[in-house]
Amino acid sequence: MASVNKVIVLGNLGRDPELRYTPNGAAVCNVSIATTRNWKSKDSGERQEETEWHRVVFYDRLAEIAGEYLKKGRPVYVEGRLKTRKWQDKDGKDNYTTEIIAEQMQLLGGREDGAGGGSGGGYGRGGSAGDDEAPARPAASRPAPRQAPAAKPASGFDDLDDDIPF
Repeated sequence: MASVNKVIVLGNLGRDPELRYTPNGAAVCNVSIATTRNWKSKDSGERQEETEWHRVVFYDRLAEIAGEYLKKGRPVYVEGRLKTRKWQDKDGKDNYTTEIIAEQMQLLGGREDGAGGGSGGGYGRGGSAGDDEAPARPAASRPAPRQAPAAKPASGFDDLDDDIPF
C-alpha cells in the first residue's frame, strides 16, 4: 500500500532563522512559522482566531538561502514532510519533537519584504523518498535568466537586477 507524507504551510516567520553548520559542513536552518485560522463562533457569533506554530528545518543550500533571505514577520510558503525525532534531556527523560523537513520554499511578499517583485522566489531540494537519516542535497530551482529589454521601459525600473538569486 502506498503512503504519503506531505505538508504545505503558508504563514509568517515568528523569529529570525537560526542557521548553523554540522561538523561535516552541512548547513541546517531552523525557523518557526505561524499559521492562523479564523472562524465565527456558533454560540456567540463572535470572531475566533487560533494561531498554530510549526517548526521547520531546512538543510544544505536551501538552509543557506533561508538563513539569508528569511526574516521575522516575513510571509513564506513551505512544502515538506513531517519527521518526529526522539531526544533525551539532561535528566535522561525521553522527549519527542515533530518538525517539517522543508523540501521546497517560496519567498512571498513585495520588495519592502526584501523580495524582488510580488511573486518571490522558489527553491527546492532533490532527494529520494524515504531517506530520513541523510537529507538529499538541495538544488535551488531558478527561472531562466531574464533577457535584456530592446528599449528602456518607461517605468524607469530597468536597473532592478540585484543579488537576489531569483
